[in-house]
Amino acid sequence: MSLRLRPPSLRRNARPEPPPPPREQRAWPTGQVIVDCGVYLDGVRQPGRYSPAAALDAVHAARRAGQQGFVWIGLHEPDAVQMRDVATVFRLHPLAVEDAVHAHQRPKLERYDDSLFLVLKTINYVPHDSVSMAREIVETGEIMIFVGVDFVVTVRHGDHSGLWEVRAAMDADPDHLRHGPYAVLHAIADYVVDHYLEVTGLMETDIDNVEEMAFTPGRRTDVEPIYLLKRSVVELRRSVAPLSLAFQRLQVDNRDLISEELRRYLRDVADHQVHAADQITSYDDMLSSLVDAALARVGMQQNADMRKISAWAAMLAVPTLIAGIYGMNFTNMPTLTWTWGYPVTLLVMLTVCLLLYRTFRRNDWL
Repeated sequence: MSLRLRPPSLRRNARPEPPPPPREQRAWPTGQVIVDCGVYLDGVRQPGRYSPAAALDAVHAARRAGQQGFVWIGLHEPDAVQMRDVATVFRLHPLAVEDAVHAHQRPKLERYDDSLFLVLKTINYVPHDSVSMAREIVETGEIMIFVGVDFVVTVRHGDHSGLWEVRAAMDADPDHLRHGPYAVLHAIADYVVDHYLEVTGLMETDIDNVEEMAFTPGRRTDVEPIYLLKRSVVELRRSVAPLSLAFQRLQVDNRDLISEELRRYLRDVADHQVHAADQITSYDDMLSSLVDAALARVGMQQNADMRKISAWAAMLAVPTLIAGIYGMNFTNMPTLTWTWGYPVTLLVMLTVCLLLYRTFRRNDWL
């Protein structure tokens, strides 16, 4: 569900504007980038559409009535002005807000007072028929997560990393949502890390195919697909490896914010992340070995080609030499006046060339 609130149109001679609508229905500058904004009380999503400010007011009112709740708002590629509006409502730290706007951040975890800021890299596998025909193996995006006492703000960059599946699953699991906003952080992290494992599994098939092509006898080695996979694995490593420290800090340094039960769930996510990081490291080593093997095979192919060229050049040099000598046209040259001189010369050329060809074939030069 996309929340798109537009300001009223301005026209000349327009009628006086009616009284402003309720707060939750007013136009917001951030309306065009808000993917969803939900209010969750005691693990259950409340019906209705909210602006960020109205949603936070509803949560505060419910807390005064003895209920536990939080706001979960999702944004897609906001600019500085739109992000500043949300930051004002939820009192987000300016440094984290700047990172969320500009994106291209390294995966990390930062703490600002009683809130956390987690940056996750998302990975999407680009389908293709063959690695040799592909221009891109993986594409990346980012998800920034602000988590406070009564709110979760997710900022998404990229078109492939939608969180509607996570929100739908969480809406159907009120027991998990009762753990509060950090349950949403766990669900998003778990979704992203599980997708890492899916992508690495698909890339393993590509690596196996390239490995088979590289070592197939009699087939010329193409290094470009190996370099493409190598570049993709480097991108994966940059996205996955830094999360080890972030997940460790989530479990160790923030015990006052995250309950013991949620830390158990986060340990499971961390285990999956370590598994994905180990797979990526093994792929990197395998591709490095493939690059070395491919370069060695290319060198052998070049040596074989040079031998063939040298062999043919040697065979062509014999008739060229003889024809060059007899083409000087001196008066006193042997066999010039001999009747059988021309056919004998051609026979000598052919005989020498055949002997050279036989020698080169015996030595595997041809």
